[in-house]
Amino acid sequence: MISIDPSQNTERENYKFLIGSIIPRPIAFVTSMSNEGVLNGAPFSYFNIVSANPPMISVAIQRSAGKQKDTARNIICAKEFVVHIVDEQNVELINKTAASLPPDQSEIDLAQLTPVKSNKISTPGVMEAKVRMECTLEQALELGGEDSPGCDFIIGRIVQFHIESSLYQSGRIDPKGLAAVSRLAGNNYAKIGEIFEIERPQ
Repeated sequence: MISIDPSQNTERENYKFLIGSIIPRPIAFVTSMSNEGVLNGAPFSYFNIVSANPPMISVAIQRSAGKQKDTARNIICAKEFVVHIVDEQNVELINKTAASLPPDQSEIDLAQLTPVKSNKISTPGVMEAKVRMECTLEQALELGGEDSPGCDFIIGRIVQFHIESSLYQSGRIDPKGLAAVSRLAGNNYAKIGEIFEIERPQ
């Protein structure tokens, strides 16, 4: 086995080890609204559940050369955002939103996604997702050093779930119907694949 000290690596080398080993990673498509009223949309695979009581999720938004991304800036200013689950049907459209656009241009327009009003916040979501979650900002942390943070760690509290009715069965979501996709390394994605069950010990 090879042992590697991350402090001796470049950021790029550590990045490759992380995205190559922590797989599969769920993908959040996040919409946020700028102060100028531009609806921003971007996918993030540094994304997961934080808590069920209250329901909270996290998104880690990496900075580029120390510069805060539009999504992080918008969320911190507006204190709200919408998270969508990326699936087999919308992944091609969502991939288009990963393009680097100036803050005054909307990735939603670029990908020809359909904005849909939220119930409890002012930031719209998009219709093309089978599951979306309206979130308010619970906490935002700058990580990676006081002088040069490398990441904005966003914790959002879910205030409204939207779930496509065909997926909802007895209080649960059908994983095959959702057909969520996950991120691997490079340009690679994965589908759900085979589902198996193991009983938890008592």
